[in-house]
Amino acid sequence: MKTLWRYSPLLLLAIGWEAVSRFGLVSSLALPPLTSVLAAWWDLLTNGELINNAGASLYRGGTGLLLSILVGSVLGVFMAWWRPVNVLVGPLVEIFYPMPKSALIPVTVIWLGFGDGSKILLIFLGCMLPVTIGAFNGARSSDRTLVWSARSMGASRLRMMWDVVLPSAMPELLSGIRTALALTFILLVSSELIVAQKGLGYLIGYLGADGAYEAMFAVVLTVAFLGFAADRAYQLLMNRVLQWRE
Repeated sequence: MKTLWRYSPLLLLAIGWEAVSRFGLVSSLALPPLTSVLAAWWDLLTNGELINNAGASLYRGGTGLLLSILVGSVLGVFMAWWRPVNVLVGPLVEIFYPMPKSALIPVTVIWLGFGDGSKILLIFLGCMLPVTIGAFNGARSSDRTLVWSARSMGASRLRMMWDVVLPSAMPELLSGIRTALALTFILLVSSELIVAQKGLGYLIGYLGADGAYEAMFAVVLTVAFLGFAADRAYQLLMNRVLQWRE
């Protein structure tokens, strides 16, 4: 009952969507009825078009995000605990973090073409920055008393990193990864809309240009649902990983 009440605004939104379209308050070209959108979604699902394009998008997004987590986590911790790394890399992070990541789309296309590589590189470059900053802030805020205690007990630098610094940095790091997760969907769909021959973003653009607005809205809702599901699953993972702090 609690879950139903929590998501009741979505139910009201769905009812309002259907009503304004069915009663002609908004043109059906601008906003097709939700029931027609769901019927188009089922057609896309059964003919395999939605699954094939979703598979391509999830591969690109998952690979780029995973690489950004691996590289960004290590880089952020190194920046926090090795001054030369911070001096060398810190200004680059500060310059590129506020830059709109979609501006890198033409650059990645020039480097790697129209295939999967350019999308993966775009997501990697765009998502690495929030992960790096999260790891950096978390590592910098490590409990100094624990660090000194580990040093006094003869712990090596790597052992201290693993046993003290990383657990302390975990909350900030996980928050940075959550930001990167949302950014993944933004960059993925943006790049596929512009330069792709397959994927959910490409499918949105193709269906919209073809005038199949019900199907176009169906793909947009699919992207929204995938993003919502990924965020909820990640929150459950975060809560489980951080249980030790309680």
